[in-house]
Amino acid sequence: MFNQGTSLFFDIHSGSCTNVAATTLVEKLNLSTTPHPSPYKLQWLSDGNQLKVSQQVLLSFSIGKNYEDEVLCDVIPMDACHLLLGRPWQYDRSVKHDGRKNTYTVKKDEMSILLTPLIPYQIHVTQKSIKKRKVYS
Repeated sequence: MFNQGTSLFFDIHSGSCTNVAATTLVEKLNLSTTPHPSPYKLQWLSDGNQLKVSQQVLLSFSIGKNYEDEVLCDVIPMDACHLLLGRPWQYDRSVKHDGRKNTYTVKKDEMSILLTPLIPYQIHVTQKSIKKRKVYS
């Protein structure tokens, strides 16, 4: 996935009720944020720590050559990925998940696009490339 020519890691997560962009991504790409219209506190798992979600970012991105999109995301510190596409994005794009094949079909502008996961070698090569360019901390 790319934003301004930058490789990013993303996750499609049906358990998330919001779309989320990592603070490091927003800072590294110098993206403009806006105040969240309804700030809230988020608790990760059961560690007791809460994060205040007070900013949003409109993030434009592409996946491969055929899919371009933009999504409004809450901004929080997160290490798992740069962009978490939750249920709002999935609903808006009529995303269908095939659990057996671990693929997603996304509909946008009357076009269906099949998303498949990277194989471990591709993940390794991408991570090395990103670390070299210091896209994230």
